[in-house]
Amino acid sequence: MGEDIEARLAARLAELRAERGWSLDELAGRADVSRSTLSRLERAEISPTAALLGRLCAAYERTMSQVLAEVEAEPPQLVRADRQTVWRDEASGFTRRSVSPPHPGLRGEVVEGLLRPGADIAYDGPPVPGLEQHIWVLEGALEVTAGGGVHLIRTGDCLRFRLWGRSRFRCPGPDPVRYAVMIVLP
Repeated sequence: MGEDIEARLAARLAELRAERGWSLDELAGRADVSRSTLSRLERAEISPTAALLGRLCAAYERTMSQVLAEVEAEPPQLVRADRQTVWRDEASGFTRRSVSPPHPGLRGEVVEGLLRPGADIAYDGPPVPGLEQHIWVLEGALEVTAGGGVHLIRTGDCLRFRLWGRSRFRCPGPDPVRYAVMIVLP
């Protein structure tokens, strides 16, 4: 993610907190993130990890795509491959491409994920309870924990569910996994 997008993301996260009238301490309690981390994040001194951004999105009741789309210009109907926003969390080994970003009046979006072997990302809960997800593995294997079950999805397989609680995405290897997630708001 470019510095410009990271700066806009930091500013938008600060705006979301201000819109709710929450102090840093209150947000820290709601998201289970330290006050100092939130302060540094809002000043764009650090970039959020996927897990941290997931916690903040849950506190603000927005999907990650919604928050990332809010820092971009209005997306066009046709989203060219070279115009799709790519966000990387190098620490966790996760790359996320917003193939079809959220758009006002539409409930669905498409995200491409890439996890390197051994990458393991856990989310405390969905940003929006009951979020519908369809996960289609394009290459490799992906282990998804959701709804109390653990599912190993291989090339061509699709897992679909409504997300109410915690979830986890893990690449068991030996190769990276590339997958598409179709997200539908309830």
